[in-house]
Amino acid sequence: MFTSAQPIVLTEEERVELEARLRSRTLRVSDARRARLVLMLAEGHSHAVIRDRLGCNRGYVTRWKTRFLEGRLDALYPRHQGSRRDLDSMRLEARILKATMKTPTDGSTHWSTRRLAKKLGVNHMLVARAWARAGIQPFRVETYVASDDPDFEAKALDVIGLYLNPPQHAVVFSVDEKTAIQALDRTLPVLPFSPGRAERHGFEYVRHGTLSLYAALDTATGKVTGETVAHHTSEAFVAFLSSLVAGQPADQEIHIIADNLSAHKTKRVTEFLAGHPKVALHYTPTYSSWLNQVELWFSKLERDVIARGIFKSADDLSAKLMRYIRNHNLTAKPIKWKYSNPSRRISVPASAVTVH
Repeated sequence: MFTSAQPIVLTEEERVELEARLRSRTLRVSDARRARLVLMLAEGHSHAVIRDRLGCNRGYVTRWKTRFLEGRLDALYPRHQGSRRDLDSMRLEARILKATMKTPTDGSTHWSTRRLAKKLGVNHMLVARAWARAGIQPFRVETYVASDDPDFEAKALDVIGLYLNPPQHAVVFSVDEKTAIQALDRTLPVLPFSPGRAERHGFEYVRHGTLSLYAALDTATGKVTGETVAHHTSEAFVAFLSSLVAGQPADQEIHIIADNLSAHKTKRVTEFLAGHPKVALHYTPTYSSWLNQVELWFSKLERDVIARGIFKSADDLSAKLMRYIRNHNLTAKPIKWKYSNPSRRISVPASAVTVH
C-alpha cells in the first residue's frame, strides 16, 4: 500500500520521458502539469511548495503522487467516471428507437437521422447517438438466401466432409462455371491513377461477345484447371469433366463438388458417370453456392481480371483468363475453409452419413 509520505525515485528512462513531456509543444497542458508535479516530487520539494508553484490543492498533489507510485508513467492519465444518465434522456432514447423500428410514412424505405429527428422534434445528433449505442444502422441493407433443400444437412455434411476429412488416395475437385463473361473494350483511353486520384475509365464501351469459364479447384493444393467455351451446355460440362479425368491416373478416385445447375444433371452427365465408376459427383444443397470453394476463387478472378479488364476480343479475354490461371498455379495454396457458425450446427443421424 502506497502512502503520500513515501518518496518518489525515478529511473533514468522515466526522468527522460517526463522532461520530454515538459518540452513538448503539442502535449496538453494538463499532461505537462502532471509531469512537472512528479519531477518536483522526485526532486524533494514539499507539498506546499508544489501547490504554490502549480496553483493546485492538496488533493491534487496527493492523488497524482499515489497514482504514479501505483502505476508509474502508465497511470498519469485522467480517469473520467462520466455522468449518470437521467431518466428523461433514457425515455427519449427509447422513444427514438421505437420510432426507428416503424416504417416511415413519407414513402421512403428507411429513416435518416435528420428525417427522424424532424418527425420527433429533437436534434439529429440525439438520434445518431441513440442508434450508435443500440448498434442500429437503418441505412444499411444486406442480402441473404435461405436454402429450401429438405436434405440440406445431409448434403452439406457430405461436402464439408470432403473438405475437412477427404478420402484417402483420392482427389477432390470443386467445379463450377462462370457464365457470360463479357469481353468489354473501352472507347476512350484509361487514365492512370496518381496521388489523390483513382484510375479512370471512359464511360462508354464496346462489347466483343461473351464466353464462359469452366474451373476445377483442387481442394488439396489450391491449383485450378480451367477451360473457356462459347456456351455453357451439358455437352461442354461433360467435355470439361472428361479432360479433368484424363489428367489424372487411370485408377484415381475422383470426387467432384458441383452445384444444382440443370446442365449438371442431364442424361449426358449420368451416362458419363456410368462410364467412369471412379468419379463421384457431389451436389451442394440448393441455394448454397457458398459451400463450393471454387466460388471463392471466382470472386478473386472477378476482382483481379474481369472487373477492370479491357479486352479487344473474346479470344483476348480467353487468353488473359488462362494466363491468370497459369500464374495462380505457380503459388497456389489450399483454401483454409471451415464451417464455424455455432448457430448453424450440422448434425444428421448416423444412418444418413455417407462413408467414402
